[in-house]
Amino acid sequence: MYRHITLGETTQERKRKLGSLIRSGAIKLAGYKKAGIYGLLSCSSGKRMKIENRVFFKDTKEAIGSGYRPCGHCLPKEYKLWKAGLY
Repeated sequence: MYRHITLGETTQERKRKLGSLIRSGAIKLAGYKKAGIYGLLSCSSGKRMKIENRVFFKDTKEAIGSGYRPCGHCLPKEYKLWKAGLY
């Protein structure tokens, strides 16, 4: 079971908390709720998502455990392994 982090009530609180978690290394990956895809925080595909469709993970194990698959754009090696059923 994975714990969910409460970011705050207002947009400003959420941005501040999220930034702090990213800087501390507690969050390393981001996902897209609608498609069930996760990738690097720096992924150009991920940066185009609306904030309400984003989720965040501390690591690959958490993302995979939550039912997400690797992004073919920013994680091509992991995507190929997932596609081959090796993840």
